[in-house]
Order: sequence, then structure tokens, then C-alpha cells
Amino acid sequence: MASGVNYEAEASVLGSVILEGDLFHGLEVEEAHFFYDNHRKIFRAMRELADQGASIDLVSITTNLSERIKQVGGTVYLVELAESVASTASIEHHQRLIMEAYQTRKTKEIALQYVQNPSGAKLEQTIAQLSSFRDIGSNEQEKTTFDHLVEISDSMCTSSPEVAGYPTCFYNLNSMTGGLQRGELIIVAARPSVGKTAFALNLAAGHCQNKGSTSIFSLEMGNKQLLQRMISAEAKIYSQKWKSFAFNERDYSRAIDTIGGLSKWKLYLHDNKYTVSDMRAALRKIVRADPDGKHIAIIDYLQLILPTTKQERRDLDVGQMTRELKLLAMELNIPIVLLSQLSRGVEQRQDKRPFMSDLRESGNIEQDADVIAFLYRDDYYRKDSEQPNRIEIILAKQRNGPTGTIDLLFQKEYGRFINLEGN
Repeated sequence: MASGVNYEAEASVLGSVILEGDLFHGLEVEEAHFFYDNHRKIFRAMRELADQGASIDLVSITTNLSERIKQVGGTVYLVELAESVASTASIEHHQRLIMEAYQTRKTKEIALQYVQNPSGAKLEQTIAQLSSFRDIGSNEQEKTTFDHLVEISDSMCTSSPEVAGYPTCFYNLNSMTGGLQRGELIIVAARPSVGKTAFALNLAAGHCQNKGSTSIFSLEMGNKQLLQRMISAEAKIYSQKWKSFAFNERDYSRAIDTIGGLSKWKLYLHDNKYTVSDMRAALRKIVRADPDGKHIAIIDYLQLILPTTKQERRDLDVGQMTRELKLLAMELNIPIVLLSQLSRGVEQRQDKRPFMSDLRESGNIEQDADVIAFLYRDDYYRKDSEQPNRIEIILAKQRNGPTGTIDLLFQKEYGRFINLEGN
């Protein structure tokens, strides 16, 4: 291996781009000279495709640039690069390693040139050249401690005293959490049919109505079904009517008005993104297109996400996925709401209210999540419940705030959650 070269980091970055072509346009190592030997040739091939406005993937690279790719190992080597990537979430780290290696390589070259022909004038030139490479690999956009302190002081003066994050439509939830916070991974867990999808759609609708941008990744139902459920909640139409289309005149009128409002929302529905890598690529594209937008993402649900790379145990798969989603929330500086199933263990207890241990294939969920909220309905278990249509939002974990319980009214026939007066 050549001195000042990090082949593994270069392979990881190139492999990540092969898996997610959109990553190429955001690379910090944006010039071929950062790479070495055959990796440099592969990067140049990718650059040529990008300049042509073509997609960057395994097929386009091998089809359009077949002769040059043969010189560096052909399709077999490109496949090896892609398969060597456990997660594209580490691309930023590997780019820094490449730039550090490039800095080392160029520093040695400049020093060797001086040793071979030393002189006073040459020394000044050498120092100037070394200085020009000194900051390669450092993040010029990285904020200092002072910058962060200024932001904190500004936010204390300008932020609402009630809600620091993106407010939800539930004022008691806002009081406890400050809203949906940027960079946080928020777990919402419940047993099947308790109402977690309906709750998430209510969050999405409220955020869109506040001029926010919401991306929903539905792994359980199609986009049309999601929209029907949102229309039912907003227009107060019995959700069962979508099966028979037995709508009355009032239903039609309310639905048309609601559809008109929904059409103006920044609502992005994805029902064909099954891995974290798929979701990451879609979210990066949306955030890049609207960098000043108030973005949130909702994923329904954790246990249906396919692992990018299969681990030996399911809990390790889940742990890897929650870690990647937490890193993605931090990278894009957006809240990610991740729905999750609860294990059947909750059914075996007299008190059915969930605990942390009820999270299915928990892995690192507790560690990675900033907020964990459980949904509990007494009338889900007892038909003669003294609190029909009440749902408890149990904040079991909040990294930067209190825990506790919030009561809401759940109008199940509409899929609509509303605040309880005096609660």
C-alpha cells in the first residue's frame, strides 16, 4: 500500500456512491486527486456521468464507461466495492480519512522535493505549499463553541416560551416535549390496532398545516390508503366508508374541501422505500431541494424495515437500523418519528400499560431513541372500560425533558386524536 493512502476509506466512499448515486453530488472529496490509482479512475468515470446529468449506479457505470472500467477490475470489482459497504451512514467519516491521507501524501511529496533540491528560496516556497495543505480534511463549516453559545443566547430571546421545536396539534404534548425537536429520533410504540399509525398521521397533518414539510415512509399500506385515512381524520368521515364508498352528500362536500387543502401541503409519501439506505437517499433529496424547510420524517414501522446488510441476529439488525436513523436525524437536523410494534409480553400482565422491555427486538432502541412514547387504550382490552375513547400517550423516555402521561380523546371511527379540555 502506498504511503499516505487509505484504500479502505476510498473503497467505502466509492461503494456508497454506487449504492446511492445521489451521494456523489454532496461529496467533500469532490476532485479525482483525493483518490489513488484505480480508485481515481473510477471517480473520474463517476464525475463524467454526473457532468452528463446521468444517474450514477452500477449499471450506468459499466454500460457507459465499460472500456475504462475494465482497466480497474470491471464489474466484478465495482460489485465488491458496493458489497463492502455495511452502511452509507459512515461516508462522512471515510471522506475525512481520505482527505487526511491526501494531506499526508502531499506533505511528504513537497518535503521530498525540498530535500532533493534545498535552497533559501525553495524553503519559503515549501513552507507556503505545506501551509496550503495544512487545513485539508478540516471542516470549514464546523462551528466553534462561541458560535454555539451565540445561537443558544439568540434562541432564548427569539424562541417561543412554550414550544422550542416544531409544535404538534396537541398542546399538552408540546408542554412536555417542546414539540418535535430537530435531530431527535422519536419512537412511538403500541400493540397492533391501538392507533399508532393514526397518531402519526395526525402529527403529519398538524405539521403540514403549520407550513411544515412531512415525509411519510409507509411499509404497511399504500399511499392511496394513507391519503384516505388522512381525509377521514380531517373531514370527519367514517373510515369504513372507503370500503363501500357509501358516502352521503355531506361526506362528498367535506372530502372535496379537505382534498383541496391537502393538495397544497408539503406532503411526501413513499411506499416503496424498504431499507434505511432508501429512506436516507429520499430524505437527502427532499432536504437538499428545500434547505430552509421545516422537515420531519415519519416511518411506519420499524419491524418492517429491511436491513441493508443482514446480521446474525434480528436484534442486531434492529439496533443497526435505529442507530442509522438516529445518525440520519442528526445529519439532516430533522425529527424522525419511528413507529414500532410491542411484544406480546404486555398481554400477559394484569396492567397492560407498556414498559421499555416490551419493545420488540429492542436491540439498541432504548439507547438510540431521544424520546420513547407508548400508546395505551383501556378500551382496547376492556369493552366495559370506564374511559372509552381515551388514549394515554406515555412518555417513558425523554433525553432532554420530563417523562409522564398525556391523555387524548381518540375518535377511532375517523382516526382522529383531539385534545381533552382541562387535561
